[in-house]
Amino acid sequence: MNRISPVRALLLAGVLGTVGNFAPAKVAGQQATNAGAQDAPQTVEARSKALASLFDEIWQDRLKHSPEYASFLGDKRYNDQWSDYSVKEVNDSLARGRAFLDRLGAIDSTGLKPQEILSRDLMIRDLTDAQEGARFKEWEMPVNQFSGFHTDIVQLVSSLSFESVKDYDDYIARLKNIPTVFSQNMTNMQLGMDDGRVPPAYLLEKVVVQTEAIANQKPQESPFAAPLKKFPASIDAPTRRRITEEMAQAIVTTVLPTYARFARFLKAQYVPVGRKDPGAWSLPNGNDYYAFRVRQSTTEDKTPEEIHQIGLDEVKRDEAEMLAIARKLGYNDLKSFSAAIKANPKLHPASKDALIEAYKGYIAQMRPKLPQMFGTLPKAQLEVVAVPSYIEKDQAAAYYNPGSQDGRRPGRVYVNTYNFADRALDSVEAVSYHEGIPGHHLQTSIAQELTGLPEFRKQEYFTAYTEGWGLYSERLGKDVGFYQDPYSDYGRLEADIWRAIRLVVDTGVHSKHWTRQQMVDYFHEHSAIDETNVQAEVDRYIAWPGQALGYKMGQLKLLELRQRAQTELGPRFDLKAFHDVVLDSGALPMDMLEKQVDAWIAVQKR
Repeated sequence: MNRISPVRALLLAGVLGTVGNFAPAKVAGQQATNAGAQDAPQTVEARSKALASLFDEIWQDRLKHSPEYASFLGDKRYNDQWSDYSVKEVNDSLARGRAFLDRLGAIDSTGLKPQEILSRDLMIRDLTDAQEGARFKEWEMPVNQFSGFHTDIVQLVSSLSFESVKDYDDYIARLKNIPTVFSQNMTNMQLGMDDGRVPPAYLLEKVVVQTEAIANQKPQESPFAAPLKKFPASIDAPTRRRITEEMAQAIVTTVLPTYARFARFLKAQYVPVGRKDPGAWSLPNGNDYYAFRVRQSTTEDKTPEEIHQIGLDEVKRDEAEMLAIARKLGYNDLKSFSAAIKANPKLHPASKDALIEAYKGYIAQMRPKLPQMFGTLPKAQLEVVAVPSYIEKDQAAAYYNPGSQDGRRPGRVYVNTYNFADRALDSVEAVSYHEGIPGHHLQTSIAQELTGLPEFRKQEYFTAYTEGWGLYSERLGKDVGFYQDPYSDYGRLEADIWRAIRLVVDTGVHSKHWTRQQMVDYFHEHSAIDETNVQAEVDRYIAWPGQALGYKMGQLKLLELRQRAQTELGPRFDLKAFHDVVLDSGALPMDMLEKQVDAWIAVQKR
């Protein structure tokens, strides 16, 4: 999983919601206003420059209004600021988006380069999605057990660099302003309470546990104090003492008390009004909201019912392949084979460190194989670390966070070591390829290192593309001769069926009114995924409607496009060239990627 929060969620600064109504924005193909058309540049060169300038203006607007994301990218201009979560900014953001759409619509794309047109179409799509999604007011539900401002704030510090006194002073200024972040979000949550837009109560109880865990930490052991552990040599002793005192005071008198107040607010006011039903259908306009989230995640025009059936079919196909491996190893059915895996201590890590080392080993063996499959390789480094303890209980088995654009902070695969002895090792090989290489790290880093494209293209994110690529990458291990251990190959299929199950249970709970227990039961009936992961994953799908659909739907589209290219090109098909076409334009919606691949096939035929 390429973790959305805080990275990708902050990228879409302004994609929040609105309190009132808004006029429909102009989109591609619509006529611009007469004034806009008259003022628009006329020559191809002038229009190209105007488009590039507008892209930069939109990108700078995103960074300015999402300081945390700018910091994550290594842009320190706003390091002393937080995003404005106020209702006023919600509406101002949407207004800026509509103005940008008008200006994009006024630039005639005739004669522009294909990548310029693609960039324009992508930006229009991003901004239009923000306008369309506004009516669902997601900003009124800013926290759940899987993500939210309460944990994003804590995790941000690990993405910052502290190289100067100003870096520390900016950070201290941020700590002092944390109460404003909480106050604004609590106001939004109270509006959500009035509107009936609240997460399920049982998930909010988990948020209370997370919040209290942060609030009750000893100040010196708090993640907020991490920058004090190592000062750069350029900072003298008196300045270090001053910084230490100011940061410690901010943590003790401002940060931790703010978390404690938030925990009291949750327990006294928010949890009691939490939803009883887990599905998105129980929200205001819930069915429309889920349909929007499905389109947003899959970037395909399929209904929840269609996706549910695809999931059932994929589960059946995976089970057949898994049974074949089990029988080769002397077992007559999947249940007995799964029980044997659970009972075999050799198939479980002996320690937290052993689990992390397993991931490192598979990533290391894949690295020299990359030139066989890719013409473009990234320069960015990759490291494997443990999921922070304060969130590990409710997190996925592993996830990836991109490195900084300047390459100074490496990409990181986070491995969840919570209940390590309960986690099976058979799926680690597949997950290593998914989260690391050739999965998220390779795809994301290549995008960040692209040249000649607008900055937003380098950071673009679509779940079906990014997570679909991650799942597709698990299969690439087979292409280079890995998964020699049948247990590991079984684990690959187990990881695949996990994503197929998501299609069934996500649509089940949010569209078919399934209960949480039905979701758990389906997992147990069709997989041997350990209990720790089953419980965390089920809650994740409930908290994050539709997001989990992008993995399998994206993978299936990539496999479909690859098979189409192989069929039409025959012996002229080049896997490296195909992968370069898929990756060298950055993340794309699957319908746009399909057009790119079809155009490439046509050129190869000629």
